[in-house]
Amino acid sequence: MGVFTLSNARKFFAILGGLYVGAIVLLTIPYFQTHTLFLHAVKFPLFADFDMPEKYGLAPNKTINLKINTPDNETLGAWFVLSDPFYHSLPAIPTQPSELIPTTLKKNPTILFFHGNAATRAFNARIQIYTALSSRLSANVLAIDYRGYGDSTGTPTQPGVARDARAAWNWLIQNGATPDQILIVGHSLGTAVSSLLAAELSDESISPRGLVLMSPFSSIAKVLETYSIFGFLPLIKPLAMLPWAVKLLMSTVIHKFETDTLIPRIKGPVLIAHAENDWEIPYSHSQALFDAFLDPILPPSPELPTNAASLSQEQWSQYMEQLNIRKEKREQAVTSVELYNFGTIHEATLSGRKVVFLHTLAGGHDYLGVQEGVHDVIGRTFGFFRH
Repeated sequence: MGVFTLSNARKFFAILGGLYVGAIVLLTIPYFQTHTLFLHAVKFPLFADFDMPEKYGLAPNKTINLKINTPDNETLGAWFVLSDPFYHSLPAIPTQPSELIPTTLKKNPTILFFHGNAATRAFNARIQIYTALSSRLSANVLAIDYRGYGDSTGTPTQPGVARDARAAWNWLIQNGATPDQILIVGHSLGTAVSSLLAAELSDESISPRGLVLMSPFSSIAKVLETYSIFGFLPLIKPLAMLPWAVKLLMSTVIHKFETDTLIPRIKGPVLIAHAENDWEIPYSHSQALFDAFLDPILPPSPELPTNAASLSQEQWSQYMEQLNIRKEKREQAVTSVELYNFGTIHEATLSGRKVVFLHTLAGGHDYLGVQEGVHDVIGRTFGFFRH
């Protein structure tokens, strides 16, 4: 009986190993890699009726279903949500809400929202975010489905979703919004899209109200290194025994989304928010991005040689001294405020603009953006609560 059990166990782990190797091999194939990263074929809610946003909890005629054209002839599905104060100021429920867009764009700030991978703009967690932003921040919200998502045409790629983001920005400008009234907000994959747009605008000396990165990752390569299935099964750590296999996998990544390399180009105010209990993307990604923003004002980070054991006592002391100087400069540059039962706000002023890292205790990955405390920090950081 014991031999039989041992034999079954061996077969079980052999099958698991085979499935794991097969999954890793599939990730090196562009088609499967694209579908795994974007998950655009997962169109929750199924058979969504985008012409009826009320069906998903939004107020009558508060949300306008739109089509936005991109420069490369794709058509994006989008929702424009009127800000609560504007909607409530109307004498009656509007019958032609699309005609009100230019007016509300001039009267109220607008949040250009980029969602994460999988599902559509009608997904329940995203509906909650639109509702909260339009009410607590008194802002309009424009939410798009990237190419290949929802009812949008095409197939997502890194250059493609960057064009989608710019098309959404241009649509707002063409309809009467001014850059200083548009706050760019991204969640998860949407943070990479948002950062591409923010960097492009900065290159053109266009200054949006700011940039919010909720549950961001520093790069897809770093996601692969840190991702754990269901929060506890490492994706590629088992490959660490074969360094060449890890290098091979990394060399096949076609959608790199290297947000960390875009940071020197992003010039406006930035808020990074991440939950400590995020099982999908560890908050260490946000810490790394915040540190990357701080890098230009800090002394260079000392590097240990490969063989650190070869350092003399004097060399080791010099290394520790440089490390302590950098730590002290960082502490001087960053103001940290702990919010009881909520999290910690770390803030620095760099070249006259705010860079904030909000580290919350809760919110997970998908529901960080529905927390009132997050909205309040966004509002205070970007001037939504002026009296």
